[in-house]
Amino acid sequence: MSNSTAARAALPAARTALGSLLACVLLCGCASQPIRDKDPRDPWERMNRPLWNLDVTLAKKVAIPLAHGYTRVVPQFMRTGIANFMDNSFYPEVIVNDLLQGKLKFSLIDTGRFIMNSTAGIGGLLDPAGHVGLPKRDNDFGRTLGTWGVPSGPYLVIPLVGPSDVRDLVSRVPDGYLWGINYIPNDYALYSIYFVYLLDTDARTLVPAFDLLESQHVFDQYGFARNAFLQRREFLIHGQSTKSLQKQEEELEKSLQDSDDSGPGGTPGAPGAPGAPGAPGASGSSGAAPKSGAAGRSSSSSSDSSSASSSSAAR
Repeated sequence: MSNSTAARAALPAARTALGSLLACVLLCGCASQPIRDKDPRDPWERMNRPLWNLDVTLAKKVAIPLAHGYTRVVPQFMRTGIANFMDNSFYPEVIVNDLLQGKLKFSLIDTGRFIMNSTAGIGGLLDPAGHVGLPKRDNDFGRTLGTWGVPSGPYLVIPLVGPSDVRDLVSRVPDGYLWGINYIPNDYALYSIYFVYLLDTDARTLVPAFDLLESQHVFDQYGFARNAFLQRREFLIHGQSTKSLQKQEEELEKSLQDSDDSGPGGTPGAPGAPGAPGAPGASGSSGAAPKSGAAGRSSSSSSDSSSASSSSAAR
């Protein structure tokens, strides 16, 4: 593989969920505030908060307006076809990681779905597999490493991408090699597809995630999004095998309470309906480069939202 292809394969991308998410979705940021009680999962918080604020600014001023323009200009049937094509293009990554995690049954189902949509679905533009009961799934090498027992490492905010951790950051490289789009030899075609992918991802995961978070009364939105992302990744990898759902919720409540007790340094979130579910912690992007493994690809945006809401919260 040439150096240029390797560089393309290493490009990070959003996944949402999205939880996103979904992906893995940039949610929303907050103004800087004094850090009194550090979360042990986030030893780099003083670096992460400014990066978070940068991502939020770029999302609000660039990514979200572009996504709104995309939904206004492009008809729904075309957006559905684009979304189906992008989701299908990631399925080699899903299948390989199914196998690496020892999920033989899922790998066979996902292989059948990929073949059916790539042929009868005209290259993935249509989703006949979904109509015959082969559900859309998501997987990535970050989950594979977690299944193998590799620790997540510190929480990390990646510029132009959003929430992640060290393990997921490393996993983006092998995932990138499994995305067939990265092997298109023509640079013009390649980057055109990248751009369309970003518009599709932002429209399906970034905009709903921002809308959801902005409707909450969240004192520290950075801490809220961090907890949502980390709990969602933990659930995707281990389910409830390592911690009971009640214990996870207690830890999230305590963490949010600690954030609220930090004093007047923070900035309250946008007003909204109290008691609404939290935002998904998908691995998002504020115009991020194409996805390869953090959190959520847009194909999992609906599952991201549901898993994030159940835990109180996007290559």
